[in-house]
Order: sequence, then structure tokens, then C-alpha cells
Amino acid sequence: MDHAPLSPANLRFLKMHGLGNDFVIIDARRGENPVTPALAQALGDRHRGVGFDQLAVILPAEDADFTLEFWNSDGSKAGACGNATRCVSDLMMRDLGREAVTLFTERGQLSACRRADGLVSVNMGAPILDAKAIPVLADPMALPRAGAPVAVGMGNPHCIYFVEDAEAVDVAGLGPQIEHDPLFPARTNVEFAALVAPDHLRMRVWERGAGITLACGSGTCATAVAAHLKGLTGRHVIVDVDGGRLEIDWREDGVWMTGPTAMVFEATLSPAFLASL
Repeated sequence: MDHAPLSPANLRFLKMHGLGNDFVIIDARRGENPVTPALAQALGDRHRGVGFDQLAVILPAEDADFTLEFWNSDGSKAGACGNATRCVSDLMMRDLGREAVTLFTERGQLSACRRADGLVSVNMGAPILDAKAIPVLADPMALPRAGAPVAVGMGNPHCIYFVEDAEAVDVAGLGPQIEHDPLFPARTNVEFAALVAPDHLRMRVWERGAGITLACGSGTCATAVAAHLKGLTGRHVIVDVDGGRLEIDWREDGVWMTGPTAMVFEATLSPAFLASL
């Protein structure tokens, strides 16, 4: 997508998080999309910018309430981001005075709603199990790697390892190696999950283009799908991540993810920051 050059004007943004998975959100529904790889990378710098796991840009939509575009902190595009989708859906429901919204991402049309307990649920769509669509260069359920990992797509690729103890895994050491495994031509997110009970998993994650994060919504969905396909759990599970707890329910209409959202602050980027890009 071509982007208009950034003007030397102030740029408003919001900071939100879902279980510590944090996001910068820019509302571009009423103007040009200002985000470029350079801006995403500069904003994602936790020392010289704002810092985030993903950047979410709200764009207009013809047949839904809004469209979402996602960026990683390294300036690359992210095809899906479940926790950011929940956070922005919460924001938009409040903005529109509604308890449910529809939206478009690269996955197509999705839906979100607020439950009676205040938590936000989003339908992340059906899991992608076809190797070419994930993409992965092997049978997704029988990857030729030690540890018998499984590949699942949720609009982005995931490689899931089931381990005895998720706490003991060297996520920082193994994550970047697996992210760049040649089996995954578009790189991959990496999840390490341990079975706590037939309806309960403990998961840690290395996100493609972001590194270790406290929670990964799409990764939690992919892990729940993989656990069910391997016969470890049912279709409704609780998943404990580093930042808290998510509820995943793989229904006929898609994989629903439920959890909390939090608004942190609203602010404005300075003209000097924008001019430095």
C-alpha cells in the first residue's frame, strides 16, 4: 500500500494492552494512513519511541464497522493480532455505544462482542490447516523436527511445541531459531505449551517480528487448536500465558478468544519525532 508522506504535524495515538501484550493504536478512519515501515519501527523502539509488541491502525470499512492493519515492532507487517483486535474492538464498542462490532483484517470479516462479565470476545475465524496457506513446507501435523511440533495458521503462521514444563523452555534462545526455520517461508510465531488439565494449558510465546511477549492472542488460538487436534484437550480451554489468562472456544463459526483489555494513555507524537523519520 502506498502511504502519503508524513506531514510535520502532530499525530495522535493510544496505548492499550491485553494481558501485557501492548499496542500503539492509530485511528486513521478520517484521513490518510500515516504508517510506513520506518514509522512502525521508530514507534516500536522502547528507548527512542513509544514501544509496543504490535501497532494497530484503524481504517474505514464499507461492509463493517472498521478495518484493522497490523505492524510488528521491527517494521514488518503482521497478518493477525488477536489481543490487539480485542483491544481495538473494546475501544470501538465504547466509541459507537454498542456491545458488538464487525471488522475486517487480512483474515476477512471478523466479529467481536462484550460479555456480561465485561470481558471482550473476538471470533478469530477458522484455523488454517492447509500447508500452503499457513505457509509451511511440510505436513502441518507431522513437522520433521525434534519435539514433534505442529503448524497452525490463524492469519499468521504458528509452530507449536507441546512440552512437559513450559517454564523450563529457553524461549529467548530457541524462539529466533525456530522463527527463521526454512520450513516456514514467511517465518513463524513459536509457542511452547504444557498440558495442565484436559481443559487447561500453560503457554509461552516468541512472536515473529516482536520477540518474547506476555501474551499472543492468535498464538493462544493456534495452540488450543493444535492441542485439540492432538487429542490433548477439548475444544474449550483456558490458557495461562505470561501476562494472565485467556479463554479459547473453537466453535463451528471460528475460534473465539476472550480476555481483558486495558487502556493506558492517549498522547501525541511531536513534530520533531515525525520529522526525524
